[in-house]
Amino acid sequence: MVNFSYTAKSLDGQIKTGTSDAEDIKELARNLREEGLFLATAYSKVDKKKNNFNISLFSRKVSVAEKMFMARNLSIMVSTGLPLVKGFTILANQSKSKKMKEALLDIGQEISKGKNLADSFKRHSDIFSELFQSMIQSGEESGTLEDVLKILSLQLEKEKEMNSKIQKALIYPSILVSLMAVIGIGLSIFILPKINSFFISLNVELPLTTKIILGAGDFFVEYWYFALALFFILFSVFLILIKTKQGKFILDTLLLRIPFVSLLVKKSNVASLIRSLSSLLASGVPLIRSLEITSGTVSNFYFKQAIRGASKGVEKGEKLFVSFKPYQNIFPYGVIDMIEIGEETGKTSMILKKLAEFYEEEVSDVAENLSTIIEPVILVIIGLVVGVFAVSIIGPMYSSLSSIG
Repeated sequence: MVNFSYTAKSLDGQIKTGTSDAEDIKELARNLREEGLFLATAYSKVDKKKNNFNISLFSRKVSVAEKMFMARNLSIMVSTGLPLVKGFTILANQSKSKKMKEALLDIGQEISKGKNLADSFKRHSDIFSELFQSMIQSGEESGTLEDVLKILSLQLEKEKEMNSKIQKALIYPSILVSLMAVIGIGLSIFILPKINSFFISLNVELPLTTKIILGAGDFFVEYWYFALALFFILFSVFLILIKTKQGKFILDTLLLRIPFVSLLVKKSNVASLIRSLSSLLASGVPLIRSLEITSGTVSNFYFKQAIRGASKGVEKGEKLFVSFKPYQNIFPYGVIDMIEIGEETGKTSMILKKLAEFYEEEVSDVAENLSTIIEPVILVIIGLVVGVFAVSIIGPMYSSLSSIG
């Protein structure tokens, strides 16, 4: 038996999503027909994992900025009453991404055949996330598509801003590390072999650290292709391992235990979680379904676990803040209390939106501080490397020349 996630339609046109076990898609369709439902789309969990792996490593990605501008422009077109088929043709011509252009043209063609907007977007789940699709579906069904598209464009804009701030904070440290690697390779190829020849000509006993450094230099010069291949193999293995459930679990556990980095991980995941949940609730998506979708927007294993646990609690009739309490150790102080206030006042969506804005600013501050902290740490490491090199190479060289004198 295979567990399928499906989308189906009833005789009165209502859309239903869920999961069901069946031998194959044909049996799933038969089972749904017996319930008065007609299968629209279905995928197994295995297929979804394979698709995610292929998308992340091999396919062309569409930037968040592209999707943000598309949602914003589509909202304007809907408000002006422009026919959707023509609107998607215009959007496709505006797009700089070939993949996005092809998807928008296909969506326009599907709409011209009588398909609804939500189902047309679902054909391109490698570009448009489940959150994106669910918000479009909710807006289309409730007749608030224009408002939903505005919320969606704001969601994407905030996501782009947060990612951009984190990336900018890491640019300078990345440059320093890259320069250190280039200098190290240059020393290994051009300097260390000459120093090694000098020590061999003197025929003196060298300290262990000197032997290791010179040996590493000789190895790199003679077997550079092996060292390069080993680096790429190890890097590829690392990428593959973090795609596995066990590898992701280990990496996420480590990230939550590293001082200061854990703060960035917690606040960025909380910001993403709260912003997504706020957008979905504001668009009219039911809370349980919103939680299911939101679990796919956070990157950390423990936050996914918390959202799924909360979803089960809400299904049993618990309040959202009560369902989150068993996981309060991973949430920054005050988050669950604010969710409680939102539920008690009936303004959950609005409170979550304000909370998301606060933590997005917090992520920005933490990212800037992280860059400030990383820079001196890297400089200290460089200083230590230079110090070890000086003691291991210059020290024995000076001693040898002194003994000769």
